[in-house]
Amino acid sequence: MEAQAQANYLAPGHNACPGCGVAIGTRLILRAAGRDTIVVSPTGCLETFTSTYGLSAWELPWVHPLFENAPAVASGIEAALKYKGNDHTHVVVIGGDGATFDIGFGSLSGMLEREHDILYVCYDNEAYMNTGIQRSAATPYGAVTNTTPLGELSRGEAHWKKDMVEIVRSHNIPYVASATIGYPHDLMKKVKKGMLVKGPAYIHVITPCNLGWGIDPEETVALSRMIVNTGLFPLVEYENGRLTSVRKLKQVLPVEEYLKKQKRFAHLFEDENAEMIKAIQTFAEANIQKYGLAGEEL
Repeated sequence: MEAQAQANYLAPGHNACPGCGVAIGTRLILRAAGRDTIVVSPTGCLETFTSTYGLSAWELPWVHPLFENAPAVASGIEAALKYKGNDHTHVVVIGGDGATFDIGFGSLSGMLEREHDILYVCYDNEAYMNTGIQRSAATPYGAVTNTTPLGELSRGEAHWKKDMVEIVRSHNIPYVASATIGYPHDLMKKVKKGMLVKGPAYIHVITPCNLGWGIDPEETVALSRMIVNTGLFPLVEYENGRLTSVRKLKQVLPVEEYLKKQKRFAHLFEDENAEMIKAIQTFAEANIQKYGLAGEEL
């Protein structure tokens, strides 16, 4: 156990930006997963910075499929292991929000429906960051990206991000959870639980992007805690469809405290956009009410 607690299956020397939330999250996920794991990761930030041509940062068996088919490829690997009588090697998909919310969503839904014994982890940095910061279905309301620019006809993202936890939960799978790199022990605990269940498991992880969010590298972890403490991203666990764990908020922060730290939301603090901040605050308060974030621990 001690050796695994110190293990690092994502080697240093990769090309991630300093303070990259995805790199931090992946190190934690792999440490919790352990050596007997096959990782599948579709095109995205993680694949890009870990697999420069001729080089690899992966210290575990790793497969890179296309944006749209990582769950299908992982399903084939899991079926092959089962055919060979291997009941100990885990299959883990680590995909970005673009691959999860958008391009690979159909493949993910199929994997869940077929009940493959696979842990799917979505690292959510809320846009297509590695190809130039284009919006995805995970981009939050009001955020500026290169495809939701600030201008006469646009005040940033006009839509609300998909609720992937609820969408995945509707597939009636054994384990669904949300986590963030800001609470690493909670993230690692959930990875271990997700791998132990029989059948599909899904964990949604917030991983801030310094470039796309407009923050300094040393702010990555702090922002991943602040989003939780505003109520914008509740940390929850569902086991067999039942809500079994909710992280309570000792002090609820107003959303302004979180938004003002990021350049992508700087325009919201202009007088003409005050209603947008109110709408975001209302969204956070709805989460606090829905999950009882200010109440007693479950």
